[in-house]
Amino acid sequence: MLYLLMMAPAILLALWAQGRVQWAYSSASQVPAPLSGAAAARYVLDQAGLNSVGIEQIPGQLTDHYDPSAKVLRLSPEVFRGQSMASVGIAAHEAGHAIQDAVGYAPLVIRNAAVPVANFGGGISTTLLFLGVILQAKFLLMIGIALFSTVVFFQLVNLPVEFDASNRAKRQLVELGIVNRDGMQHVNSVLNAAAWTYVAGTLQSVMTLLYYVMLFSGGRRSDD
Repeated sequence: MLYLLMMAPAILLALWAQGRVQWAYSSASQVPAPLSGAAAARYVLDQAGLNSVGIEQIPGQLTDHYDPSAKVLRLSPEVFRGQSMASVGIAAHEAGHAIQDAVGYAPLVIRNAAVPVANFGGGISTTLLFLGVILQAKFLLMIGIALFSTVVFFQLVNLPVEFDASNRAKRQLVELGIVNRDGMQHVNSVLNAAAWTYVAGTLQSVMTLLYYVMLFSGGRRSDD
């Protein structure tokens, strides 16, 4: 019951954010843009001197991301080919990540370094936390908390990375004349909605970590 009470705000925020993303994306997809997502991303990258960064199409919906190891923007079919404000906004956001990578944006460097640790911690921490609670094994609970902390750290560092990429995208779209003032309303709607999903995910992780820390601390006090 305590866990549900602690997680309720984060869950409600996540549901609201996901609904807002779907609405904003659907709405902005109906507004035409002068370029396709791929063309807009190419223009932003080239103007930033990143001619060597590639752009590829990948399957799925909203699977768009920048791969720093391959120096490639990977865009979903709707974003890659779509000539809408939604496609242009999302593609420019991913181009923003490439620019961050090129200039050595510190939070991105830290986030990329934390990825393997967070992946390992996220994969095993849930099992250890579950076993720690069921078996009342404080040692397992402590290890699970430590490993899950890497996930929380990754998500906290990821927030400024995502916000900064969106800000770079908005600035470039305006400065390069790709999107006018009216069109930016739709771009802002999509990118701001997406930002809330990261906030909700981070809040869920933070509250989960806090819950298990409370269990661990409570167990220690009862032992004392």
